[in-house]
Amino acid sequence: MEPDPLKRNFANFLFLVWQYLRLPDPTPVQYDIAGFIQHGPRRRMVEAFRGVGKSWITVAYVVWRLYCNPQVKVMVVSASKTAADNFTTFCLQLINGMPELAHLIPRANQRDSKIQFDVGPAEPSKDPSVKSVGITGQITGSRADLIVPDDIEVPNNSQTQMMREKIAEAIKEFDSVLKPDGDIVYLGTPQCEQSVYTLLPARGYTIRIWPARFPKTVYPYLAPFLAEALENNPNLVGRPTDPRRFDDKDLTEREASQGRSTFTLQYMLDTSLSDADRYPLKLADLIVMSLDTTLGPEKVAWGSGPELLWNDLPNVGMQGDRLHRPMFVSKEQFIPYQGAVMYVDPSGRGKDETAYAVVKCLHGMLFLTAWGGFLGGYTPETLGALAGVAKAHKVTHVLCEPNYGDGMFTQLLKPVMGRIHPQCAVEDAERSAGQKERRIIDTLEPVLNQHKLIVDRRLIEADFKSTADYPTEVGHRYQGFYQLTRITKDKGSLLHDDRLDALAGAVHYWLEHMERDLDRAVADHRADLLDKELEEFAAHAFGGLSGPRSEPQRTWLSF
Repeated sequence: MEPDPLKRNFANFLFLVWQYLRLPDPTPVQYDIAGFIQHGPRRRMVEAFRGVGKSWITVAYVVWRLYCNPQVKVMVVSASKTAADNFTTFCLQLINGMPELAHLIPRANQRDSKIQFDVGPAEPSKDPSVKSVGITGQITGSRADLIVPDDIEVPNNSQTQMMREKIAEAIKEFDSVLKPDGDIVYLGTPQCEQSVYTLLPARGYTIRIWPARFPKTVYPYLAPFLAEALENNPNLVGRPTDPRRFDDKDLTEREASQGRSTFTLQYMLDTSLSDADRYPLKLADLIVMSLDTTLGPEKVAWGSGPELLWNDLPNVGMQGDRLHRPMFVSKEQFIPYQGAVMYVDPSGRGKDETAYAVVKCLHGMLFLTAWGGFLGGYTPETLGALAGVAKAHKVTHVLCEPNYGDGMFTQLLKPVMGRIHPQCAVEDAERSAGQKERRIIDTLEPVLNQHKLIVDRRLIEADFKSTADYPTEVGHRYQGFYQLTRITKDKGSLLHDDRLDALAGAVHYWLEHMERDLDRAVADHRADLLDKELEEFAAHAFGGLSGPRSEPQRTWLSF
């Protein structure tokens, strides 16, 4: 009897599923992914660009495994229970709809839901044929021949180091569930530079990567199918790997829309961007402490010892980046700030925020006491909220970015500020020039490297919570501290940079003032030394003729 061709080769079954779903024939990349899922080692991961259809292919693979052996037990794990349920629901839809799978339809006395279901020929067992669970749900207590962690990392659960560590611990439970000789097939797209997926090779997993374009640099886990094609034709660099899914125009539009860093992660699957040189702004260079609205410490010293770590604050920085308390604070001497400025980066009614930053100055140190943004553009509610922030933080000077509307925003804010906080002056800032990313980094990097920026600890929590109502997929990109730690000198490295631009504007204001104060201090010092020399010369020339001559005292000037 001739073997069933559907059981012999998963690619044949995949073709049949695509026909049932009325999809075009699987692409070469989809067939290559299917081959790795079928023939790869027991612990394997498919890391493919978003939109290639890896989840659909794996749904077909789960059903194929049940078609080949109805006694197989499968557990599907996703970032959320809903996402996992969607996977199992799709499996049931195929089983209930494809004539070739009619014998797998659950019987009346079997489990039959999107949470868990049995296939018709399955023998009685405490474990269902297919079960769905969220990554933070109850994983232990079940047994499975096949575990499919499908997109267990999403922006909403991987923003902070603590969140990523929680995922890394949760996936260790898979070994308690997996039966002897069982398989684990990860599906995923990196969501951050410290993706949990980067830990898998050290845990014995084989990774295959299918980026959207043929990469310029060497990928350690690039699918051999693509590596061989690139070796045979180096001119493929930069071209789409699966043009039937996304052609060059489509990918270019997505890169422009999402920003280079996000595109590099989710379509090129490159997590090597965490090099220190590419991300120059670090949370560890900040001083984080509780700040007062009107008084600041006379002296503050930065420190980085483990005893100074803030372990109870959300940390959206890169792996290893930490928030620290000050090493020393002169608690006996708090004095009024020398000034308070608020910088506003306006926006229209689109997806950008109208962002603001309040920075105060004291003895050459800068204090960030308020930082945030509003999606309301230039609505009366937004203007009123900005004036309220200025009043609450006793701001004396507001600078508005004039590049938007040629100063129109400043004219809109003035009457509102005059009504709510009349003591505050409002004017246009200097017009910005040059590439924005380089300008921001050139302004903030020296300040952070010298540990001269002190942040109110409440801002760390407020910034993290401020985007809770934003869309899950993009909310973290609006957070100020996320922007601070993800900016590079590459043009378009951030999809949103409004809060960071406002911070750079406020810091730049004080840097100019401190530079002018320093120039004035140097000039005054030189004048004092010159006066002293003239006095000594006069005393020697006119007042000391009757006494013994003495060598004139020399004063060396050094600046």
